[in-house]
Formats: sequence, structure tokens, C-alpha cells
Amino acid sequence: MGLIRNAMDVERQALEFGFLPFFRCGVPGFSIEERTAPEYWFSDEEEGPWEWKGPIIREGHCAYGKLFNKKAGFVSLKWWPDLMNYRRSRHYAKDEDTAALDDVVLQTIISEGGLTVKELRRLLGFVRGRGHRTVTDFVDNMPYGGKVSLEPILTRLMMGTYIVISDFEYNVDRHGRPYGWGVARYTTPEVLYGRMDAECTPEESFQKLQAHFRHLFPDVNERKWMPLVG
Repeated sequence: MGLIRNAMDVERQALEFGFLPFFRCGVPGFSIEERTAPEYWFSDEEEGPWEWKGPIIREGHCAYGKLFNKKAGFVSLKWWPDLMNYRRSRHYAKDEDTAALDDVVLQTIISEGGLTVKELRRLLGFVRGRGHRTVTDFVDNMPYGGKVSLEPILTRLMMGTYIVISDFEYNVDRHGRPYGWGVARYTTPEVLYGRMDAECTPEESFQKLQAHFRHLFPDVNERKWMPLVG
């Protein structure tokens, strides 16, 4: 399919494969990092994959988030219903307390429609002092004492396909030009794409996903691509 040189190439390959991790993932050559022409990876002169993510998401043909073994990447909407059907049948929280905390964050995102990490911290009071509430105000008997990182919570919710990244927001200089790292805004796939049912059991979706990856990588040991399925 050739090297990636622009956002259209990324989207085209994501739609062709159905799945496209952003970073190296254990399957040789199966990532945006490996498939991008070297001059576009962290270029000072040209926009590259980091800047292309938002426009691809806004096109509305691929979901984006930490969907591949806790790392980022794209999934085409053709395959999203089966991935979601399977992933939501699994448990990514290690215990009931963690699951309860994840649900607090998820319900907050659902109630607001979409939030950045900064907005989530403000709403949930993840910082002690100045009269702010802490996480323990939301979930009884939590052991965290207010010292909670949002990153693993959001990662678990993305791995479970409960949330995705809806866009990246940038600071703008006095000339109206964006600069710096984009800030992710999180929302639910239902908000972005509406309800999408696989119309089969989670196990049947898992079998479809397995068959697809076997078709993509007939000569690759399943242990290398199975973590991408979830």
C-alpha cells in the first residue's frame, strides 16, 4: 500500500486493514510509526501523523483512542461494532473498587457529552484542598485518598470501548496558528457515531475478529496479534 505521507494515506490504510495501531505493536510493519515516510515523523517543516489524527477523527470513518494493548490507534467503523461487542463483555478493572471509580469517570463524561482531562479533574475534584471534592466523595470506602491518576482510568475505558477521543484541541498564537501538543477530548462512541450493534454474541464477534486478523497476517504467530484484539 506504500508509505504514509498524509492524513488521507492514514485513513485509507486504516479503512483497508480495519485496524491501524499508531505505534509498533509486535506485528512487523503494522503501525503508523513504521509505515510513515521518515521525513514526516516528528518533522519541523511538515505536518505529520501527530497533526493528522484530529482531521482523520473528524472525517468520521474511524474511531481513535488507546485501543491496542493500551496504545493508540484507529479502528474503522466497519469493525467497531464487533470490537465494542467483544470488548464490553470483558473486564479491564482489576477489582470492584477500580471498576466503581472507572464508572464515576465514565458517567461524568456521559453527562457532559465530552471532556478534556483538565475539565474532568475540575469536575471530579482530583486535587486536594481549596474546598474541592476528592474521588472518595464519589465512591464509598475507596482506598485512594484522592491521589488518583486519570490516565489509567481513561485507558481502561478506551480499551473497553466505552470512550474514544473525539478531537484534539490546540493553543493558538496571536496569528491564529495552533501550536504545542494537542489536548484530547474524550466522549462516548454513541455520541460520535450513534448506536452501533454487532447483532451477534460477544463470542461471535471475537471469532470474527480472530478470523480477520488471521486473514491479515497468515504468516504471523497469533500470540503477536492477539493482544490487539483485546
